[in-house]
Formats: sequence, structure tokens, C-alpha cells
Amino acid sequence: MTSSYCVEFFLAGLAGCGACLFTNPLEVVKIRMQLQGELKARGQATIVYRNALHGLYTIAKSEGLTGIQKGLVPGLWYQMTMNGLRLGTFQILTNLGYTTTPTGEYSIPRNIAASAVAGGLATWVGSPFYLVKTHLQSKAVQDIAVGYQHAHESMSHGLLSIYRTSGITGMWRGAHASVIKVMIGSAVQLTTFSFTRQYIIGKKYFDPDDGRNALLATLASAITNTLFMTPFDVVATRMYNQGVCSKGKGLTYTGVSNCFVQIFQTEGLWGFYKGWGPQFLRLGPQTVLSLFFWDRLRYLYKRSFP
Repeated sequence: MTSSYCVEFFLAGLAGCGACLFTNPLEVVKIRMQLQGELKARGQATIVYRNALHGLYTIAKSEGLTGIQKGLVPGLWYQMTMNGLRLGTFQILTNLGYTTTPTGEYSIPRNIAASAVAGGLATWVGSPFYLVKTHLQSKAVQDIAVGYQHAHESMSHGLLSIYRTSGITGMWRGAHASVIKVMIGSAVQLTTFSFTRQYIIGKKYFDPDDGRNALLATLASAITNTLFMTPFDVVATRMYNQGVCSKGKGLTYTGVSNCFVQIFQTEGLWGFYKGWGPQFLRLGPQTVLSLFFWDRLRYLYKRSFP
């Protein structure tokens, strides 16, 4: 039983890493767009990145091709940790029957609860990697820099620097915002995915093991995930990236609720949807690739080791 749990975690993490290799450039652009014009009213901020494509072009032009893959190493570690635990835990709960009713029928409330718990737990564990990833991805040459700029040179240098200045608790700065974000995103994503997949299989458009069932389900999941998660993602980015004082306290936001209030008061409702273009372009492929890879890896594993 223990070995089967380890396999679930590993396959889920591997699927997340595979998706990250393709979507990391859009994550870099998304982070930059969420930080530009921070706490400035609309029309008062300097627009460095107009949209996802312009952002990719601007970064590549000023920082080279390596610039659009900034933060890839901690990004992969985060995916292996977060998605490994999130998808793995959700699948284990599914295997144990916690996502269905006592009669074996699909239960939306149980799926929401299972995916939210799995997402929250996984995000908390992987938060240090996400923290450093955000710092590295926001770091830019002066002409195109937005948001607070951290001096980290690598993942290990960043983790060590944070530990030296803020201690072990500093590794989890901003984690509360990210946990809320992923709990909501995970609940929407996995519930939509599992419900849509079961619905399509029930319609018998394709064979139950056909990968197209999972592919169509991931597309529906990506759309709903972007709609619900983007505001919380903006808040998480701001919380993670803000500078801190000598005591490790945030220089801009005192907490998650304070961040929400300040964004709404200065940037309006649209402030919560900054970077939604690259967010969808990233979440779409990230959701499709990670869930599709996850579904196919589990299928191949079951065929090879029945």
C-alpha cells in the first residue's frame, strides 16, 4: 500500500514538472504583469508589458532567451512537491472512496473538499520553492523592472539569503495567500476535471481509456480555473514579492486581507485580473498538460504493472 502511494505522488509530480517545462516562460510574464503598476491607479502606471506576447518579446530582447526561463529550477521543485502531493493525495482519497457517496456515485461536495484539502496541504509544503521562484522571475534589468527587486542569483542562494535574514519562518512568507489561492484553484480545477471526464465517459463518445476524454476535461478545467483563481494569484504574487524590514515584516502589505483592500482601493476590480492573459495562456497548457500527463502516466503504469 505504501509503495502505491509513493507511485501516485511521483507520477503526479512528474506530470507537473513536464508541464512546467513548457509553461514557465508564461509564468515569468504573468508575474511581471501582476507586479507592474503595483498600488497605482489605472492610467498612472508605466506599462512595460502590454500583453503576454509583448512581454515575452520584451524580456527576450532585454535579458536574452534565458530571461524567459527564469525561476525554472525552483519552479520544477515546486511542481514536483506541490503537484506531487496535491494530485497524489487527491487520487489516494479517490482510491479510498472519499470522493464518492456511500453508494459509489460521484459527489461534487466531496470532490471539492478532497481537492481543496489536497491543494492546501501541498501548497504549504512547497511554498519556499514558490517564494524563491517568484523572486527570481520578478528580477529584471533596470529598464524593464517592475515590483520589488530581490538580489538572489539562484534558488540555493535565495533560500540561504531568506533564511539568514528572516529565519526558517521567512521561508513561508506569503504562504497563507498561496494556500487560499491553491485551495480554491485546486477545488475548481480537480472537481471540474473529474466531473467533466466522468460525464464525457458516460456519454461514450470515446473508449473509456481514450486520452481524448482527459483532454476535453482539462480544457473545461483550465477555463474555470483561470476565472476563479486569478484574483487570489495576484494577491499571492504581491505577498510573496514584497520587500521586508529587518524584522521580516512586509513593507507594503500587513496580511492577505490588507493586500486585497489596498489593491481594490488603488487599482480597482481590474487590479485583481492583472496578467489574466498570460495566466490563462499558462494555466490552460499547465492544466491541460499536467492533468493529461498525469492521466496518461497512471494509465501506462497500470498497464505495465497491473
